[in-house]
Amino acid sequence: MSMRIAVLNFAHETVTFLPNDTTLDDFIYEGSPAKGGALLAWEPRSYMGGFVQVAREHEGVELVGIESPLWPKTGTGSGWITTEAYEHFLGRQIAELKAGGPWDGVYLALHGAMGVRGVPKPEADIARRVREVVGRKAFIAGTFDPHGNEDEEFLKQSDFAFCVKYFPHYDAHLQGQRAARMLIRAIRGDYKPTTATVKVPILTATVLQWTGASPWMDLVQRALIWEAREPDLYMNVFFGFPFADVPDVGLTIECMTNGNPELARKAAADVAAWAWRRREALLNTAKVHAIPEGVKLAKEAVAKGAWPVVLADHSDRSGSATWILQQVIEQDLEGVLFATIADRKAIEAVQAKGLKAGDPFDMEVGGLADESAGAPVRVVGKITAVVRFAGRTWVGVAFGRGNVLLLSEYLTQIMDPKDLGFPIDSFKVFAIKSRVHFRRGFDDSGFAKTILLVEPVDPFLGTVRLDALPYKNVDVKKFYPYGDVKFP
Repeated sequence: MSMRIAVLNFAHETVTFLPNDTTLDDFIYEGSPAKGGALLAWEPRSYMGGFVQVAREHEGVELVGIESPLWPKTGTGSGWITTEAYEHFLGRQIAELKAGGPWDGVYLALHGAMGVRGVPKPEADIARRVREVVGRKAFIAGTFDPHGNEDEEFLKQSDFAFCVKYFPHYDAHLQGQRAARMLIRAIRGDYKPTTATVKVPILTATVLQWTGASPWMDLVQRALIWEAREPDLYMNVFFGFPFADVPDVGLTIECMTNGNPELARKAAADVAAWAWRRREALLNTAKVHAIPEGVKLAKEAVAKGAWPVVLADHSDRSGSATWILQQVIEQDLEGVLFATIADRKAIEAVQAKGLKAGDPFDMEVGGLADESAGAPVRVVGKITAVVRFAGRTWVGVAFGRGNVLLLSEYLTQIMDPKDLGFPIDSFKVFAIKSRVHFRRGFDDSGFAKTILLVEPVDPFLGTVRLDALPYKNVDVKKFYPYGDVKFP
């Protein structure tokens, strides 16, 4: 049996409290948008790679890469996607689907926490508009990040959703494989997708959602047990992304079965009820220190020999924050690698002056992107490197007592010390901008002896104190722990 499957990508984790919108230009750079073989070859170790691998294992399957924007240049360090950008790219995708049909199936590589001005539920809107083109006889499958804010609307228009279960996201490739396998089975008539969705009124900051420890590990395990017990059952746990001010924010449980709606409802209800029973534990999984206290504890750990130390500023959503840098200078902490502070203007100034490794550096860096970034900090030192990598320029600056600052153009999460690409043995402290992803290389590997999660003293936009955020579309009192909430 031959079949034609259209492949689309449109993903963003939108921090709607940031002042800088994500524009049309942010999605356009070398390699993006991508279509055809270029799109199918994108991120071979992630969702797309898993989907393409399994689809190509089946004879008679034709994959067509529809022109799609890749991640914007700003990564996750930007706010609302403009209506112009959204309509431009989705409009082109819809037009290409119309011109290239008919289709047996569609694969949507999404994220789940996209925020678009004027579009309350973008992923559901994408699925609806695709469905209008391909009709009800075609099947639609999507893959998602666990930080999606989803409800039943996406599955009203599509047939499948497959969400990563781990944070860090170890199983993205696996979920892409599942999407391909089940989409092909449905097209062949071997699987009749039946779904159930339950919203659980729990709102929690992403830094607390590490699945390497209980109770988030146990929540994932509950879903895995259902999948192990029941053939052809698939369970999604959307942890939610509270930094997107959208109406479907919060924890969501989804279940898919092969034509068994009663089983889907039973399994989804069970996992949702388990999460509600453990709601207090889910919100108390990690100690978050104020940055001055965190730097003090890092200094004490170094003195005791409990290094390497990771100072993880989970709350810096722009990448420009200088709070740790300020405290390191004030408390005279040595041997610190700052990876990274985002400051595109500083990098452009270095380029304009033609500075290179060995040249003196005297410039204010970071800050001012928004209130949460703090004030710029003057750094006086020497440039260690100016390099072009992955389409971006990076600048290294040595200063103080064995400290090095890496300047990046945009928010950058360093997930593994190996990603730095240069000798790091001389550093005792690694100051990074990451929620949980850093545990992949700094914690799971056994590299760090001390890990300190930190955020500024004030509850800025990436804070764990979510009731301090200026929500307009979300009533936090309807969520645990911010109101007297009843469930179910």
